[in-house]
Amino acid sequence: MEHQQQPNHEPHRHPAQERSRSHTVTTTASSSFTANWSSASSTLAYDREFLRTLPGILMVAEIVLGLLVWTLIAGTEYFLYPVFGWVMFVAVFYWVLTLFFLIIYMTMTYTRIPQVPWTTVGLCFNGSAFLLYFIAAIVDACAVTKELDSHNYNSWAASSFFAFVVTSCYGGNAYFSFVSWRSRNLQ
Repeated sequence: MEHQQQPNHEPHRHPAQERSRSHTVTTTASSSFTANWSSASSTLAYDREFLRTLPGILMVAEIVLGLLVWTLIAGTEYFLYPVFGWVMFVAVFYWVLTLFFLIIYMTMTYTRIPQVPWTTVGLCFNGSAFLLYFIAAIVDACAVTKELDSHNYNSWAASSFFAFVVTSCYGGNAYFSFVSWRSRNLQ
């Protein structure tokens, strides 16, 4: 009997198709990291009581008044005067960071990341905000003159006033941060 060759029904594969079929690689993560991460991110807490504390009230005031500072300047031709560029930088920078910290405190994220020394971070943040906002408020107030630009005078004068008010808010929060930091370090 003659042996008949069976036709090959498998289609011919191009070498690129051969390369596209890869081997499965399995990796494993440390079980302690996975367990810590999944338990930390399972629920998102919301602390509405924070807004009833004096630091929470000051933080909301910093956001609202800081927004006033930079919007009053942003509505003018501030870019023609480097002084107001500095005030804008400080106002926007600390406005964004304060918003970020408000979210961290409201969602209680600080309890989920114990590796970060939050009292020290809060002290450094509020202390630097107080110092730089104080400098920006003084610079803003000194630069406001009708001779410079009478059209934008009212906006710049109002921004200077609100910059001093925001500075006092950051000063208050710097005080509360210092008290918290000191009591934490004494333990």
